[in-house]
Amino acid sequence: MLAAVWAVTTAALAAPTVPGPAPTGYAVPIGGELRYDNTAVWSRLVQLSGGPGSRWVVIPAASSAPEKTGEMVVDALQRHGAQAVTLPVAPEWQGYEVAEAVHDPVLIEQVLAATGIYFAGGAQSRITDSLQPDGLPTPLLQAIWSVYRAGGVVAGTSAGAAVMSETMFRDAYDVLRVLKRGRLDEGQEIGRGLGFVGPELLIDQHFLKRGRIGRLLPLMVQKGYRLGLGVEENTAAILHDGKVEVVGGKGVLLVDLGAASQDGRLDAFNLRNAKLTYLDRGDRHDLHSGITTPSLQKLQGQLIDPGSPDFAPSFESAPFQNDMLGPSTIVDAMGSLLDNRDTEATGLAFSGTPRASDPQPDLGFEFRLRRGPDSHGWYTGAFGGDDYTVLNLYLDVTPITIARPLYSPATASATDAVVPRYEPLAPTLP
Repeated sequence: MLAAVWAVTTAALAAPTVPGPAPTGYAVPIGGELRYDNTAVWSRLVQLSGGPGSRWVVIPAASSAPEKTGEMVVDALQRHGAQAVTLPVAPEWQGYEVAEAVHDPVLIEQVLAATGIYFAGGAQSRITDSLQPDGLPTPLLQAIWSVYRAGGVVAGTSAGAAVMSETMFRDAYDVLRVLKRGRLDEGQEIGRGLGFVGPELLIDQHFLKRGRIGRLLPLMVQKGYRLGLGVEENTAAILHDGKVEVVGGKGVLLVDLGAASQDGRLDAFNLRNAKLTYLDRGDRHDLHSGITTPSLQKLQGQLIDPGSPDFAPSFESAPFQNDMLGPSTIVDAMGSLLDNRDTEATGLAFSGTPRASDPQPDLGFEFRLRRGPDSHGWYTGAFGGDDYTVLNLYLDVTPITIARPLYSPATASATDAVVPRYEPLAPTLP
């Protein structure tokens, strides 16, 4: 069994990194690539912070072009009714020293007067290095925590979402390389985040688009996390009082390792019985009770319960996935399996052209998704496509050896030469 013992409590989920009372506000990690015309997210941020006239400060510390980035975020917030200002707290902001800005009483007062704080995207290390150098909170970070504790909103996109966890991805290698190594290096690939979501939840972003299930699982095991939340691009997860609400363009993947196990005899990363739940836009989920409330569109759509005698699946067989770490592959496979006559689906993760420096060029992984007795979900076409909410599928990740070469040219028969003979086509249509 995994060495860590996972237990989620309300106090743990809300426990602050900066000492003080448990926060009563909203943490809103956004998965990156947030469109400025995404009214669902921007208007909800303003609503959570008090509605029209609410005050926001934008911190573009992560950005390589902080003034421009801050201006665009301020414009989006103002178009949705908020008052907003950019703070010159960014290593790349010319004419300002971060070390001075984080102690500036004028900037600190602006934060304390706000009901919303927004961290722009870029490099998350710039945020943490600016606000908690050497792991110690600056006065500006303490002011942000004061707003959060008092019921304010702390939101962030991409890098701004990464810092929400107590442990954050800093500058990790590509997902397959992380999966092959089975661990991440402290200080380089991972580091200490700002911890707004508490110590029991690990956040990742750009999640489905970049196949980051391959790096979330190893870090969860390495750090002893029971729960991980992967937020997709142009999508926000609103976290408050141990509950998650999904808003925006797509959804989030919730990973639960509470009943997972590993085979210590294997040299490579492996995992059995990770529980996956995909929450689509409009869905809500209670992290304590495990109860999911689907969106109105899903409730008006189709309940899918494979255990029901009336179950009539849309698919006869589960497709094999050649690249389980491809864009949205994991969630596409989950929707297909839920609404399927088959009870398992399989896919692979490997490199067809490994680097010359790869010490394990032939190492790959089998991803096997399984339905369980508690697997169910909902379907709707109301969003313009085939959209599923999928609860409680189970994932096994097993190391495998990839054959080299992966394939060889087909021949006409066993006695023919390998060299193909091509003859001109004779088209019959004009």
